[in-house]
Amino acid sequence: MPVSTDTPEPLPPRGQLLAVLGVGFGLAVTIGNAIGAGILRTPGDIATHLQTFWPFILVWLGGALYAFLGANALAELATRVPRSGGQYVFVRHALGDYAGFVVGWSDWISTCGTTAAVAIVVGEYTVALIPAARTQQVIALAVVAILTIVQWLGVRAGSAVQNVTSVMKALALLFFIGACLWLGARNPMAPTVVNAEREGSLFLPFVLALQSVIYTYDGWSAVIYFSEEVKDYARSIPRAMFSGLASVTAIYLLINIAILRVVSVPTIAGEKFAAGVVMERLFGANGFNVLRALVVVLLLSAVSSNVLMAPRVLYAMAKDGLFWRGAREVNRGGTPDIALLISSLLAGAFIVTGTFETVIAKLAFFFVANYTLSFAALFVLRRREPGAPFRAWGHPFTTCLALLASLAFLIAATLGDLANSRWSLGLLLLTVPVYFGAKRFSRR
Repeated sequence: MPVSTDTPEPLPPRGQLLAVLGVGFGLAVTIGNAIGAGILRTPGDIATHLQTFWPFILVWLGGALYAFLGANALAELATRVPRSGGQYVFVRHALGDYAGFVVGWSDWISTCGTTAAVAIVVGEYTVALIPAARTQQVIALAVVAILTIVQWLGVRAGSAVQNVTSVMKALALLFFIGACLWLGARNPMAPTVVNAEREGSLFLPFVLALQSVIYTYDGWSAVIYFSEEVKDYARSIPRAMFSGLASVTAIYLLINIAILRVVSVPTIAGEKFAAGVVMERLFGANGFNVLRALVVVLLLSAVSSNVLMAPRVLYAMAKDGLFWRGAREVNRGGTPDIALLISSLLAGAFIVTGTFETVIAKLAFFFVANYTLSFAALFVLRRREPGAPFRAWGHPFTTCLALLASLAFLIAATLGDLANSRWSLGLLLLTVPVYFGAKRFSRR
């Protein structure tokens, strides 16, 4: 019997991330992370402030403009410092360990909190659809556990699940848009009596509405959490960011136009779920069940993206000596497995204790603060390290606009929620002793 002389393909070494992801994954994780239940709720908030068609639509374009300015800057930063870990990586590289520590910890904890929050909503809507199901907490924990196991198998398995769930999300949204445009009987631009009464100074209402829109767009930077795992990162990261953001913008505009094909702007003003009003109009008593099924499909990809992203931040911090060094371990599938386990356990703790809402509210201050530090980092690196694989278009003007918009948004968010802002500032002060303690612990 002949003996085969073929040598088996060598297994990838432990301890390093694998550069196996492409533009398709970047597009999927952007759509998965950015588009959630917010787009079904936010139109009601916007309609409270802007009750005429064009301001209602233009505020979404304003949010997209801010996101594109931000993507322009972050694309350069991600290609300058091609390491997985999100904004922590280049803020630390440009501004030092402490600034990186603040960004990394706030980003990691808020991402784990977001994982819990989104999983709980999946549980709530699943129980509403299937009353025989167990409690929403059990379903939320099961969703996080299953996705954690998938990610543990390796980055290829995790990216495949992200691709599939993002395609499911896109199909669900296309169903919603198609149903509204096909079954709706209203001209979206048709005026109403209330519309005429709201004509006048729109500056303050527009700014207030823009805050909600910017939160709804947040998540467009998801691909930078995987920078060293993306093949041909210098081309693929910018392409994934811009194509993903363009897709999100197009979907958001189509959803809003589709909603207004069914109902007028004042009709949805103040509604917690504007899409629920629309589904009820189209499908009667079954409308809310259709909406619940839609939300479950939408949010599975969001849970998946957060389970993927959180451990990358912790892994990067562990490599830099700002967290326990055991979290640097990467299995043969290319997954930072210890960081994944710690992140999923924290998300599970948030689900069980129900503290995720408090955590996210307290850390909301840091969302825009992190972007502000990132844009500042680009100015530092342009001066210190002139060469870059990708250069932000129109810098320094475009980056200045993004930085000024972030500062303005940060001030508005602080003044708009003084109670949580005080907590956030207290947490910021607390990071000083925690930072020195973490560095000492990691050395030991």
